[in-house]
Amino acid sequence: MASPQHNRILRVGLLQGTRILEERHLLQPGDFTVGQDPKNSLVLPLPDLPASFPVFEYRANQYNLVFNDDMRGRVDLGSSDVDLHALRDQGQAMERGDQYIVPLQESARGVVELDKDLRLFFQFITPPPESEKPRLPPDLQGGSWRTMDRMFFAILAASLLLHFTGAAIIIGSEPPPEPELSLDELPDRFARVLMPPKAEEPQKPSVDSAQAAATEEKKPQPSESDDKPAADASSKPSTPEQAAAHRAEVARKVAGKGLLKILGSNGGAGGGAFADVLGSSTGGGDIAQALAGAGGVGVATEASVGASGPRGGGTGKVAGIGELGTSGGGKVDLGTKKEVAVSGRVTAATPEVESSEVDRDALVRYIKARLKAIQNCYEKELKRNPSLKGKVLVRFNILPSGRTGDIEIEENTLGNEAVGSCIRTVIRSWVFPFKPDDEVPVAYPFVFSPAG
Repeated sequence: MASPQHNRILRVGLLQGTRILEERHLLQPGDFTVGQDPKNSLVLPLPDLPASFPVFEYRANQYNLVFNDDMRGRVDLGSSDVDLHALRDQGQAMERGDQYIVPLQESARGVVELDKDLRLFFQFITPPPESEKPRLPPDLQGGSWRTMDRMFFAILAASLLLHFTGAAIIIGSEPPPEPELSLDELPDRFARVLMPPKAEEPQKPSVDSAQAAATEEKKPQPSESDDKPAADASSKPSTPEQAAAHRAEVARKVAGKGLLKILGSNGGAGGGAFADVLGSSTGGGDIAQALAGAGGVGVATEASVGASGPRGGGTGKVAGIGELGTSGGGKVDLGTKKEVAVSGRVTAATPEVESSEVDRDALVRYIKARLKAIQNCYEKELKRNPSLKGKVLVRFNILPSGRTGDIEIEENTLGNEAVGSCIRTVIRSWVFPFKPDDEVPVAYPFVFSPAG
């Protein structure tokens, strides 16, 4: 049984000719692999080697040398210097698939050829003290300046200098004056702040309370005349002679008042106006005689006149409105009032976008989905001028927030300012799905024509 190897460590080096390219000391026992895989102990871009090949493996407290048929080399096992193929042919190497394994003692050393120019040498050495670490030759030792990418450092230094200089200039310069914006150019989020709060309207009195107040004002105030009926009631005549005299006095007073004064209360010499109206049928008698037999006065309605027939002693016939008609050569048909529908057509040409951050096709799809609002602006003025047609070119900026700014009507062949103002208001409410790093100018043409 092989003795455990605790006193010495494995030293492996890579040789190119007689020059040592790299050297490893396996302070902790373990496998040593070579190949193209970055996880190997030693990465070698050799096409003949597999991705990972274990040249030295640590099993049962002992290192084993592993090689295949393509490898060449020699091993000194302490008693003799033997070629790898001789170890294979003499049966001193155990076969494992397409690989061969040779156990190594602490006195073993040797060389394994990986390529015609690259070789691995190995031996067991006494581990160095912890204070003494292996150092590379001075010509191979690198520093911070040697390991730094000088081109990258130069670009970084120039960039930092440029940025800090620009920041210092900006901080030291005075800010430019901010131009005053008109109400049309003001964004929507500031328009709400400028709107004054609506004052509360005083509560109007109800109709019932107003009528009650008016009735209260019109209500007559009590006076001394209210006491007269009581006095008259106490002075009521008690004999027939006094009653007749009282009636004659009242008739005399009434005859000289109001309408009776105009018509005349009796015939007399001229008969009066009432005699002129009634003629000789009354014989110039008294008004009371002329009105004798009158049953009273009522308001004529459709139910009282049309349903019950004519009143009085005559045989006249009441004609309804439905029995009236017109005569003539033509027939009049007024019909019903109709509103003529006016429609317009809006076509959008290819826009001009001055940045690659905004997708032109996506912008066209977004605006075509909202052409109905632009069409409404045109149709509103088309009702007033049916021959209105032309082209409107709108230029605006897409802000980093997605909203629109600096909206201008660059060309308007319609000759109608109301359409341009309406289009500017519609575009101001748009929020695009683009978020560019800087403002993106856009020129978008709209062509208007009547649909009919």
